[in-house]
Amino acid sequence: MGNYDEDTAFLGQKGPFFVILFFLLNAVYISTGLHSLYIVFVGASPSHHCRIADGNLSEEWLKVNLTDISLETCVDGWSYSTDIYHSTIVSEWDLVCDSEWRVPFASSTLYMGYLLGSLVSGQLSERYCFCPHVIITLVILAQSFSNSWLLFCVLYFFVGTVQISLYITAFVLGSEVLSKSLRVFFTTLGASLHYCIGYMVLPWIAFAVRDWRSLLRVLSGLTVVYIPLWWLIPESPRWLLSQGRVLEAEAIMREAAKKNKVSAPAVIFSKSEAASQNSKYSVLDVLRTRDIRKTTFLCFLLWMAINIGYFGLSLNTSNLSGDPFLNCFLSALTEVPAYMVSTLLLKSCPPRPVLSAFLVIGGGFLLLLQLIPESKSSHTQYCLHTLALALEMAGKFGFTMSFTVVYIYTAELYPTVLRNLGIGMCSSAARIGSTFNKYLPYILMGSLTIASSIANMFLPETLGKVLPETLEQMQKCKR
Repeated sequence: MGNYDEDTAFLGQKGPFFVILFFLLNAVYISTGLHSLYIVFVGASPSHHCRIADGNLSEEWLKVNLTDISLETCVDGWSYSTDIYHSTIVSEWDLVCDSEWRVPFASSTLYMGYLLGSLVSGQLSERYCFCPHVIITLVILAQSFSNSWLLFCVLYFFVGTVQISLYITAFVLGSEVLSKSLRVFFTTLGASLHYCIGYMVLPWIAFAVRDWRSLLRVLSGLTVVYIPLWWLIPESPRWLLSQGRVLEAEAIMREAAKKNKVSAPAVIFSKSEAASQNSKYSVLDVLRTRDIRKTTFLCFLLWMAINIGYFGLSLNTSNLSGDPFLNCFLSALTEVPAYMVSTLLLKSCPPRPVLSAFLVIGGGFLLLLQLIPESKSSHTQYCLHTLALALEMAGKFGFTMSFTVVYIYTAELYPTVLRNLGIGMCSSAARIGSTFNKYLPYILMGSLTIASSIANMFLPETLGKVLPETLEQMQKCKR
């Protein structure tokens, strides 16, 4: 098991097998980018006021200052502006005033689903990671027919469960099957950049389709094209070996040899060597020994801090001044240079100090946001809003780079027998942070991020190390 890279060296570092698999796995992340943040538009709150039963309100009347007048409930309901959105779940189910809390709660159900999906994905074979494309197509389609807020939230929970399972298992599959030269490129620039492509396309689809039900049906329809991946992407030979399924692992390698036009040896893997690792692992194994517990808990802290900052800034784009579609696009566009910088740095720099530096950048800009004063002057207010937007984008840049590094860093820390479980558990911890990100002030988010950058320095370095296969090969944390 420890010589997997040597056993498969006959395939070379490139070739059709690796290149085709590289692009197919990257394509998966375009769909995850489309589905991760559509609540920004589906759950947007249009301008609204109490509906007047006996007539319309004049523009002059709407400008009257009613601050000192006692308030009462809108007995005739609300009237919503359709200038930006034709309909959202807010306008359809009156999620304003006393019901305003239901919108962030709806957002949180996605991350609650992420929590469950992260745990489930760690128990599944990578082959089953493409079943979710069928499921998520049907669930999002069903969500577009929701007749109540409660049903919408329940279905959104399952969207999160399925989506994160797809994200994690595809990532682990790429990190285990791709050659060394493509592995780092996939886990840094490849997967992240294609996720960003889906993220950037989302606001333009939402701009063209401004009814929330129609938007979900379009997103559901676009996912259908991914269903054939079930037959096109193989299981991980590393994972099959860890399960003692040597013949299946060798069959995949021989098929890969045919595609790369090279000759495979008569015996690729040793049955006795694979059989020694034929043990079943569970979530408890990620916490079983003292050294694994330390690694896991430090990774928990890192993932929680990064997710709190990343999703806190991403979900806030609709609340920024200016066009919400453009703001979302800019937020996504900011990630592109972050992915490129991360890729270049990880080629020659150790991931541990790089991750700490990115965390300080992300958290530092969040703390700087607290120093922006309030202003009543329209010109000064515009300048301050522009400054706030610039600081948020800079913070997003830091968190995006952190997100890129923490995935590959965690994959390198855990051995093959626990890699899917380890990343799944870390992702579960991250979703706990995501659930509460809309309720945490930026000053707390920034402080937590900077604190996690210090904790990160206690994890072992992985630069130049062989990808661990067994628990014995897993590195230990510093004291």
